Amino acid sequence: IVQEYERAVMFRLGRLVSGGARGPGLFWINPCTDKYQKIDLRTIAFDIPPQEILSKDSVTIAVDAVVYYRVCDPTMAVNNIEDFDSSTRLVAQTTLRNVLGTKNMSNILLDREVISHQMQAALDEATDAWGIKVERVEVKDVRLPIQLQRAMAAEAEASRDARAKVISAEGEQNASRALKEAADVIASSPAALQLRYMQTLGQIASEKNSTIIFPLPIEILRGFMNKFNAEPVVESKFTTTASIGSAEAFTAPLIDAM
Repeated sequence: IVQEYERAVMFRLGRLVSGGARGPGLFWINPCTDKYQKIDLRTIAFDIPPQEILSKDSVTIAVDAVVYYRVCDPTMAVNNIEDFDSSTRLVAQTTLRNVLGTKNMSNILLDREVISHQMQAALDEATDAWGIKVERVEVKDVRLPIQLQRAMAAEAEASRDARAKVISAEGEQNASRALKEAADVIASSPAALQLRYMQTLGQIASEKNSTIIFPLPIEILRGFMNKFNAEPVVESKFTTTASIGSAEAFTAPLIDAM
């Protein structure tokens, strides 16, 4: 008796019995001349051990994967190969090394789906004569050397810092443009400056109630600044007049004496 997920391959006096594999259900055999072997048709999954692989750009990495396969032809799986399970595992290891050996490290890290499809096609072609159907191949993990991980982390950090500086500079540029436009608007309307003073006072009063600020317009100080700048000019005029008067005062007695 064979189960629903099993098939029995029969041999009679060393020859394969025609009619293909038996099952599922009940079938009769002659104990003296017949011999049979059960084959499980369910999907089998196994892990490929981590393989030390030298990539195309001379980087040593460790990669492991998982393979899903099933027996689609029990007669070929029994007659064409001694142990289809161990043979499929060995072919999967060599296929993983061959496929990844033609890829760069960046492609291995980014194109896992493409690599999985390539491995599945290569394994399916290699095991087709054994009656094996490879259903799926997945790359599980890619382990990089510690030194390479540190170098990649430093490169990524430098790239992030560069982008952050560019974004900060763009923000400062936009802020300076906005401040220039705001200054132009305030300069065109004197009342806008007073409203801005009052708004600033309201913001400060809501945060620090004990602080009192009296805004002093620049127009008040402008008169004092103009007067301060004009004082040296006036003083030089008086000095020149006095010097001329004093010279005349000294020259007059000399003329009278002559």
